[in-house]
Amino acid sequence: MHEKERHSAILQAVKDRPVVTIEELVSLTESSEATVRRDIVALHAQNRLRRVRGGAEAINQPHLAGTPFTVNAMKNIAAKRAVAKAAVELCQDGEPIIINGGTTTYQMVHYLTHRIMPVFTNSFPIAEYLLKHSKNVVTLPGGTIYREQNIILSPFENDMTQNFSAKRMFTSTQAISPFGIMESDPLLILAEQKLLSQAEELIVLADSSKFKTHSSLVLCKLSRISMIITDSGIDEREAAIVRDAGIELKIVDVAIDQKESSLSA
Repeated sequence: MHEKERHSAILQAVKDRPVVTIEELVSLTESSEATVRRDIVALHAQNRLRRVRGGAEAINQPHLAGTPFTVNAMKNIAAKRAVAKAAVELCQDGEPIIINGGTTTYQMVHYLTHRIMPVFTNSFPIAEYLLKHSKNVVTLPGGTIYREQNIILSPFENDMTQNFSAKRMFTSTQAISPFGIMESDPLLILAEQKLLSQAEELIVLADSSKFKTHSSLVLCKLSRISMIITDSGIDEREAAIVRDAGIELKIVDVAIDQKESSLSA
């Protein structure tokens, strides 16, 4: 394969997938590893792709609005863990559940390690943790992995979502307002609404700071929510909005949960 053909093949590969390895490009171009590495260096210098350890990636990676997963992961961590623990207490072994990606729903994995149930999730970290540390059967949708949020999303209908149904779906949220569950990105809305259609009940996991946060897009109205689990930082006005909407409100005490966790550690 001539240089021009190799460059075209490499650029198409990084366009089709988030990251392509050296080994994959060697196979694709039927060239030596040294040749592929030189091609990557040349294309990187031309600003046509980005050279990364062990391979290459496209310059314009898929991006979602919002704060990256790694930034949000440690915010209000005690409250998130207490909320997640209460959520897992609602689950029954053998009963399928859907877990939408998020830093609060991610904390459910620590309490699911000794449970056995079918789990459908669009979260790469949730799937990875459960596969390594539990016997839960984990199903993922097809789609693109959005690195910053560590979530798998697809705009297409045939992404496996419609083939899984559950009694309960657990979701985090960017914000909760009188309008409903709020998000910041249209692609997130599209993918998460598909998940919503596959569950009977929607359980929202939200530390109390989410009632004071604002966002621009409505994922669903309050009437779609069965239960909101939050911590004792929620104030009476916010709690009244939830109860007036006919939603069951479960408030967990973070201090007590921290004490129980330290005793069992």
